[in-house]
Amino acid sequence: MLLQCHYKECGTKPQGLCQEKEKGGNHMKFWKEENALVFKHQYETVKITPWGKNALRVQATKYPGFTDKNWALEEEVPFYGECSIEIEEGEKASITNGRLTISADKAGILTFYRDGEKFLKEYHRDYDQPSCAESRCLKIRGRQWKSIIGGDYSLAVRFESNDREKIYGMGQYQQAYLDLKGCSLELAQRNSQASVPFAVSSLGYGFLWNHPGVGRATFGKNYTQWEAEALKQMDYWITVEDTPAKLVENYTEVTGRTPMIPDGVLGLWQCKLRYRTQEEVLSVARKYKELGIHIDVIVIDFFHWTRQGDWKFDKEYWPDPKAMCDELHAMGTKVVVSVWPSVDKKSENFEEMLERGLLIQTERGSIQTYEFQGDCLEVDVTNPEARQYLWEKCKKNYYDYGIDMFWLDNSEPDYGVYDYDNYRYQMGTALEVTNLYSKLYAKTFYDGIKEEGREKECLQLIRCGWAGSQKYAALHWSGDVPSTFESMRDQLSAGLNMGLAGIPWWTTDIGGFMTDDVEDENFKELLLRWFEFAVFTPILRMHGDRGPHNIPPLSDKDFGGGSLYTGHPNELWSYGREAFDIMKQQLDLRLSIVPYVEKLMQEASEKGAPLLRTMFYEFPGDPHCWELEDQYMFGGKYLVAPVFALGQREREVYLPEGKWKSLSDGEVCEGGKTILCKAPLTSIPVFERLSLFNA
Repeated sequence: MLLQCHYKECGTKPQGLCQEKEKGGNHMKFWKEENALVFKHQYETVKITPWGKNALRVQATKYPGFTDKNWALEEEVPFYGECSIEIEEGEKASITNGRLTISADKAGILTFYRDGEKFLKEYHRDYDQPSCAESRCLKIRGRQWKSIIGGDYSLAVRFESNDREKIYGMGQYQQAYLDLKGCSLELAQRNSQASVPFAVSSLGYGFLWNHPGVGRATFGKNYTQWEAEALKQMDYWITVEDTPAKLVENYTEVTGRTPMIPDGVLGLWQCKLRYRTQEEVLSVARKYKELGIHIDVIVIDFFHWTRQGDWKFDKEYWPDPKAMCDELHAMGTKVVVSVWPSVDKKSENFEEMLERGLLIQTERGSIQTYEFQGDCLEVDVTNPEARQYLWEKCKKNYYDYGIDMFWLDNSEPDYGVYDYDNYRYQMGTALEVTNLYSKLYAKTFYDGIKEEGREKECLQLIRCGWAGSQKYAALHWSGDVPSTFESMRDQLSAGLNMGLAGIPWWTTDIGGFMTDDVEDENFKELLLRWFEFAVFTPILRMHGDRGPHNIPPLSDKDFGGGSLYTGHPNELWSYGREAFDIMKQQLDLRLSIVPYVEKLMQEASEKGAPLLRTMFYEFPGDPHCWELEDQYMFGGKYLVAPVFALGQREREVYLPEGKWKSLSDGEVCEGGKTILCKAPLTSIPVFERLSLFNA
């Protein structure tokens, strides 16, 4: 039930300043401003505002006032529960929203309480700290501002650490660690790295670092530190709940939830680097049809165009895109086309876009920002005019031909050199706002398709994302990762942490992206193990660059898709009869659970729930589930234990309390223990949860 919010002794207008406390030279000022607690200490003003369920937003600035930027906190949400503000004559003040309380002492140090129990406090070691056991001589402040000469501020915000705490979420990082305690994470976007700065703590709180700029998060044993290299104000959001599921639900309520997935995309996606011609695409689709295998989606990769920034098919190799789309649609197959934000200086659109200020700027040196098959600049999607320009080109040259969805590649954007201090957007410097890029890139196409009245058909396959990207129908994939078992293991942690960061639509390149020898038997085993894992992920998608690159180009020109290399075939039949039979069997398994996957997609849309779930997400009361990092739940029904080693034919699986049925042999097992499971090349251990789902 939605409860009316009441503010204790609080009106709707500023209440003025409390009495200043002169003792000890302290002049702290606390006051109430509408529904917020505000205080000023020296040159810093702090504002704490109720923001969603059991949640508060904390802002601070050294400027005269706060900006109007909400960044990820764009959703209008109601307040829940009892809200109150209490001030004690300048000595201290507190604000409570539901189960969360934040108090500030006369030095401005913040302490955080869940149901009255302290769970977090700023790390402050300075002389204005109240009497305490810690050394004040370090002169370390909980909020450490540093002015940038001629500009804004850099900032470090520190909190006391708890050795018992585990930290999850934060988006996608190429590492095997699921628990991020002890990790240092760059808050920046790169190919295969997606910084989504929402952390889920085992102590029962969720924390959003609401800054889209470059920085770092360090979850140390001695303290936790959030850093921003350039900003105008501090901004973070915090919520408390009993379970990780509720924390994610609260978080996605304020940042946005994914729409419902379009129909007809939960089966097989067929892709490779790269189909070079219209005929290649059609021949692949026709062969699948001959084999009686339905493909939901086929993907046309990069350099089907003439030059980057032309955003159109090369007519030499794609003479009739509409006829191609019509034939594929008749097979029940949707068509996806790759779009890059890079614009070659020789593109037909470059001069106009440069003149109109629609491209990313450099602060010094060459104006070039990206180099691949040409000298390029990227579209500045922080500029609404640039977003409109890009959509109009893609609508005319793709969407109007029947292209259903878009693959938004290089969406970090992919800089030639990640010198963030050398790039500037309309919205601000790259240091301050660059992590927004991929989110606004997805928004470009979401808004365009919505204008066409086809919002329910919208989906963007995209390489990167930030907090709130999910509401723009963004399907994130894990980037150009190596074809190794080690990399496959990393993708499980990446997918699980993306889900906890509010991104439920997630996928990988089956088999990894980079393969040197497509005939290598070890690679074929990796491919099969990756396919078996992908069956129990949101999207089942074949893709990769299959070496060696010994296929001659179609053209001796120095530009266009005909001159560019292609990888070897990557269809189900490309790896021999044994591999085909195994993948076909696994595809049939996937198709049998599509109705269940649709239900999970509905849950993601309604509550923000991820499809890939950590064991503790489903079993928060089981201590052992907080230790497991190499198995997961696919929704609430299926426990999945991938195989991450060459030649491995068995592995241990922990079954929580309840009854579990093995999908491989139908055996029913009692939970609450670890068992040794067979893992033949044909399948990985998967168990159905009978205690909750009667099957």
